[in-house]
Amino acid sequence: MKIRKAVITAAGPDQRELPLQRLVDRDGSAKSALRLLLDEAAAAGIGEVAIIVHPDDGERYAAATGAPGGAPRVADGVEPKLHFVPQAAARGYADALLQARDFVGDEPFLHLVGDHLFLPRGELRPAAELVAVAQREGAAVSAVQSTRESHLREYGVVGGPRVAGRERLFAIDAVLEKPTPTEAEQTLFVPGLRAGHYLCFFGMHVLPAAIFDALAQALRDAAEPRRVSLTHALATLPGRARWLALEVAATRFNLGEKYGLLIAQLALGLSGRDRDDVLAQVTELLLAREKGRAQK
Repeated sequence: MKIRKAVITAAGPDQRELPLQRLVDRDGSAKSALRLLLDEAAAAGIGEVAIIVHPDDGERYAAATGAPGGAPRVADGVEPKLHFVPQAAARGYADALLQARDFVGDEPFLHLVGDHLFLPRGELRPAAELVAVAQREGAAVSAVQSTRESHLREYGVVGGPRVAGRERLFAIDAVLEKPTPTEAEQTLFVPGLRAGHYLCFFGMHVLPAAIFDALAQALRDAAEPRRVSLTHALATLPGRARWLALEVAATRFNLGEKYGLLIAQLALGLSGRDRDDVLAQVTELLLAREKGRAQK
C-alpha cells in the first residue's frame, strides 16, 4: 500500500480565504498557509495534490503555492504536482471532497483540510507519521487528539480499543459527528483515556477510494446535502474495512477560529529560529499593557 496522492479541500465560503493568508514559518520565511500544507504533504512523500477550490480561485491559489515570482518551494521531500479542481457550487464539505474522485481513482489518499495548520512536537511531521502508519498497517487511518468533553460539539469523535503493543494507535469501532458528552460516554469508549476526554479528529486522514461511494450515498440520502460531513461517510467504515486512529504527536491550529491565525503565527514563531525575538516582542507588549493598567 503506497500513498501517492493527497486532497486538500478549500472551497467553502467561510474557508476559501484562509489558505491564502501569509505566515512566517519556523525557518523565518514568509509562506501562505496553503504552502505550509503543501510542505506537510511533500514531507509525507506525496507526489500529487488536488486542491478543491471555488471556481474563481484557481489563479489566486496557484500564486499562493510557491515563493514570490511563482517559483515552487518545498521544505522537505519532492515538490508535488498540483491539480486545481473546482467545486462548481457551494454544496458543502462532502460534495467538495467528492470532486476529487476522478483524481484519486482507486488509490488510497491523504486528506487535509485547507483551514488547519499543524506543528509537530518532535522531528516527524504528523502527515508523514500518518502516511507511514497507513502504509505499514495497510489500513485507513485518521489522525486524532485527546480532547476535553466541553469541545466535542466542534469535531467528529471516534471510539475503540487500543491496538495491542501500540500506545497511540486505536481500532475504531464507532464514530459520531459533534456528539454531546452523554452521547460520547454511551458510544465512544476508549480504554485508558483519562476521564472526560475523547478522541477527536485532527484534520487529516488517509482514506480508501471507497469513501467516495459512501460520500455519494450520504449526499443522496440527506435532506440537506450541504450539512453532510466526512464523518457521515466515515461512519460506514467500521465493520466493512479496517480503520485505525492515530493519536499524533503534534498540535493543530484551526485558522477559522477566533484568533486562529494569530495563535498559529505565535506558535510558529515561538518554535522557530526567531523564537527569542518573538518572545521579546510579546513580553514588551505584555509589560506595556501592565504599565498602562497601573497608570489608570
